[in-house]
Amino acid sequence: MNKKIIQIFLLLFCSNSFLNAQEQDSLTEYNFTLQEAVEYGLENAYRSIIAQKEIEKTLKQKWEIISEGLPQISGEANYTYNLVQPVTLIPAELSGGAPGTFVPVTFGTEQNMAANATWNQLLFDGSYIVGIQSAKTLLQISENQKVKTDLEVKKAITDAYGNVLLARQSTTIARKNVETIEQNLSETRIIYENGLSELEDVEQLEITLLNQRSNLNNSIRMLEIAYDMLKLSMGIPIEDKIYASDNLEKVSEDNFPLLVISENYNIENNIDYRIAEDQTNLAEVEVKLEKSKALPTLTAFVNYGVQGYSDAFTFFNDNQTYFDQSILGVNLSVPIFSSGKRSARTAQKEIALEQAQLEKEQTRNEVKMEIERARNEYIYAIEDHQNKEQALELAERIENKNEIKFFEGLATSFELSEARQQLFQSQQQYLQSMLDLLTAKTDLETLLDTTRYEEIQNN
Repeated sequence: MNKKIIQIFLLLFCSNSFLNAQEQDSLTEYNFTLQEAVEYGLENAYRSIIAQKEIEKTLKQKWEIISEGLPQISGEANYTYNLVQPVTLIPAELSGGAPGTFVPVTFGTEQNMAANATWNQLLFDGSYIVGIQSAKTLLQISENQKVKTDLEVKKAITDAYGNVLLARQSTTIARKNVETIEQNLSETRIIYENGLSELEDVEQLEITLLNQRSNLNNSIRMLEIAYDMLKLSMGIPIEDKIYASDNLEKVSEDNFPLLVISENYNIENNIDYRIAEDQTNLAEVEVKLEKSKALPTLTAFVNYGVQGYSDAFTFFNDNQTYFDQSILGVNLSVPIFSSGKRSARTAQKEIALEQAQLEKEQTRNEVKMEIERARNEYIYAIEDHQNKEQALELAERIENKNEIKFFEGLATSFELSEARQQLFQSQQQYLQSMLDLLTAKTDLETLLDTTRYEEIQNN
């Protein structure tokens, strides 16, 4: 091969390796506890940022409504060039002509320029006053929605973090099981070759090993997916690396004290109820808005302008003459008769208010039911976790006894396989019980959370 071609290939290979290395170096690596992951996600998760942007947008909308009642100043300038000046006919007798005839006359100059400014001021408008109230209500809604979004983000991160820990621990257990079965299989083969066991014993262990290797490979893949889901919920690019430094036992067994579970909870502190209450307040404001449209509107304005005339473009010369003009005015608009249009609209908003009040009451009862359900599920998760822990200890002892009996020739490979399947099942149930405990605790925490937007801002 030509030396130049070889050099080109080597150059391309080295360049590609260098670019790949640069790309790897540019990736960010993170190491989070569960608490750190939640704190990072509340600042960087896409949903949290979008919710904060919604508050910023509502603040601008509030100022837009307020500015409607503040002075409004506008100005304009106008330049006109008459390509063909308009002609007006006047009676000829005015200039000594014959009666009944007309004389064409051209008025004005070929060019003129005018400039004026107008100050408008709203003096009274009932809908403006109600609009200010609606702006405050809309801001309250967006702030409460931010709180709810943060609670959902926190729950999503906790669930994703728990799945990472579950997948990682499942991988660790599966790898340990594979190593144990490989060692048992190696020992059983030696025993079989010495004529002290049957081929079925070897084959039974081979089947168990294949199943566990499949479980291990699946756990590895699930761990990668779980990490990607965690990164997505936290607002971290999928390409970056992340490591969950907590363990499943720690985050799941950090429980609520039972006293907290039994305490009475004020439903009005629940975020879903607060949002329903905001919707009711907004419906009340909309009723007031429709009623306010029957009130008169009073506005005032001041206009000042100048106008210049010339047959040539001399408007910027010092000797150009401009003529002043100014107007002061007040406008009163009084709704008199709308053929029932306003009353129909008001009735619609009143019905909508009744619906909002019913939905708020429904939300109250739903929140009560959800809290009671979450409390029961959390207590059950604690009890189930304790039972699964005891069941795992029993399964480990049974498997250990059957393994000893098997190598002493007192148990068959089928009995050992059954004991191991029971152990594998107990291991997965124990891990799942820890994840269920974490999930149940998070659900209850979310329902009992009393965070307000002001507290988020102060943190």
